[in-house]
Amino acid sequence: MVDKMLVLKKLASLAEYCKQLDEFSTLTVAGYRADWKVQRIVERTLQMMIELCADVAGHLISDQGLRTPETYADTFRVLGENEILSAEQTAVMEKMAKFRNIVVHQYETVDAEIVILVLQQHLEDFDRFSAAVVKQLRLKD
Repeated sequence: MVDKMLVLKKLASLAEYCKQLDEFSTLTVAGYRADWKVQRIVERTLQMMIELCADVAGHLISDQGLRTPETYADTFRVLGENEILSAEQTAVMEKMAKFRNIVVHQYETVDAEIVILVLQQHLEDFDRFSAAVVKQLRLKD
């Protein structure tokens, strides 16, 4: 059985990180590129947020006996396949997972324009993810 309190704590941390990043939502691409400290804060916080989502997804997958994901992105695909996330949410979270891999493994330079796009238009996707998880937890009651 999924540890609901643990999942809810993780979702609370996710909400706090999102609130913290909201402070950077007016940042421009030029401003982002010009300040390595801002880059580090934003990239690391996004990484932690995405990892929290993947961790929460892993708890749901394990609890419900769903297929084992093969990659970070696949973790969200499994939730989509089982209608825990919508098709749109699944696609967004898969992209977030791929972004996380770039940040963590430094496969390539982080694209400042993508970071700004996430800050300005996609922080709400983390709220949507949380809402979908909470809905699923309620269904399991």
